[in-house]
Amino acid sequence: MAENTIQHIIKKVVEKTEPYLVQVPKPKKKLSLQTRLIWTGIVLLVYQVMGQTPLFGATSPQFDFLQFARVIFASQQGTLIELGIGPIVTAGLLMQLLKGSEILKFDFTKPDERGVFQTATKLVTYIVITVEAVVYATAVYGPGVASPTTLYIIIGQLISASIIIMFLDELVQKGWGLGSGISVFIAAGVAQQIVWNLFSPIPAGDGSMVGLIPYIGQSVMGGDITNILFRGNNLPSVLVFGITAGVLLILVYTQGMKVEIPIVSTKYRGFSATYPIKLMYVSNIPVILASALTANAVFIGQMMWANFNPRNNNPLLNILLQFDPTSPSTPIGGLIYYVTPPRGFTIAALDPTRAIVYVLFMIGIVIIFGRLWVELGGLSPKSAAKSLLDADVQIPGFRRSNQPVEALLNKYIPSVTIIGSAILGALAGASDVLGVIGGGTGILLMVDILINYYQQLIREQVEVVMPRLGALLGRK
Repeated sequence: MAENTIQHIIKKVVEKTEPYLVQVPKPKKKLSLQTRLIWTGIVLLVYQVMGQTPLFGATSPQFDFLQFARVIFASQQGTLIELGIGPIVTAGLLMQLLKGSEILKFDFTKPDERGVFQTATKLVTYIVITVEAVVYATAVYGPGVASPTTLYIIIGQLISASIIIMFLDELVQKGWGLGSGISVFIAAGVAQQIVWNLFSPIPAGDGSMVGLIPYIGQSVMGGDITNILFRGNNLPSVLVFGITAGVLLILVYTQGMKVEIPIVSTKYRGFSATYPIKLMYVSNIPVILASALTANAVFIGQMMWANFNPRNNNPLLNILLQFDPTSPSTPIGGLIYYVTPPRGFTIAALDPTRAIVYVLFMIGIVIIFGRLWVELGGLSPKSAAKSLLDADVQIPGFRRSNQPVEALLNKYIPSVTIIGSAILGALAGASDVLGVIGGGTGILLMVDILINYYQQLIREQVEVVMPRLGALLGRK
């Protein structure tokens, strides 16, 4: 009864507010690949410009409270993209959890219910944007502003910029661009970090240059190359780049592992192909959701600590969280200490238990979100079987009906979901601990995003000849 009441209230709210919500219209016809690439480039350019535009009236805080999540949220401190894609991902996470727990029940096979869910998600995104902007601006920039008016201006900038980011993402997803804006922003941010760590000529704290290549040149000219293999203070070194390259190779290799099920067309005689079930079946969504959940938990923990336990003298709160008073972005105890990575060999060696617990935590939470996403994202054996039949194909030796095809897919999909999620969680966690460039989660997301874009470009060619088959391949 309560579930029906909640559902009814949501539908009523959506009906009342939908006419007033600004929507990015879909293009009247499918745009050419070249046009969509141009639009995607424009969206990325706008985002990069926002990332170089400082917040008016804001003074640089002493500590970066979102440092641990900058790559995941594709954000830049002190700029218009201070919050990055965080509110969008957080709102999506909340709605998916509500649906997955069946507090909200939507049948995505019905277009009207899918539309209600999407509109409700957008409304929640507006709420999350407002709440995060107010909380973040007040907690981080509030102590340093001269007047309440300046604080209101900062809050207004954060809200406005986050809404623009939401529309940029919607513009790409509605068919004007290619893929999703969130994926583009994350991949560009990680790639920017890699390039920066390779070529940056900015002086580091020890007098050397930050970028590895300038540092190697500086060391050769100085006649001392003993430190290029390993550098302190988490600065880029040959060893770190070697580990990063190794992680990239592992990711590319595992992305290519798949089970191929033969299929034949019932519409085009003589046509045969394979239906791939990748080892990384769940793609990067569970990692994004897991990282967003952890990042929000840490941020909320920081706010709680700053207000209720700044001296780490509350025994109850100490069980949950403790931060370094001289560096509030650094956890030093409590549960929050073990769900944040010890980045780099030096820090991990000081407390190997924390490193092991963090990796195990990442594996566990990514598996949970992986299994949840298979059901929510229409990737379950039942949904995949229906997609195959709707695409006018069948599996040789099986009747053309849902039950036998679903039984076949059920032998593979649950297994690859758990195994693939475990591998993704282990790679993300271990890479964070080893201090790879761009962060373990960031590298993982970038590789997956680039591979998905490559596959999407291939699908564009397939859809020219066989539109329904191209749409089916788009689900993988």
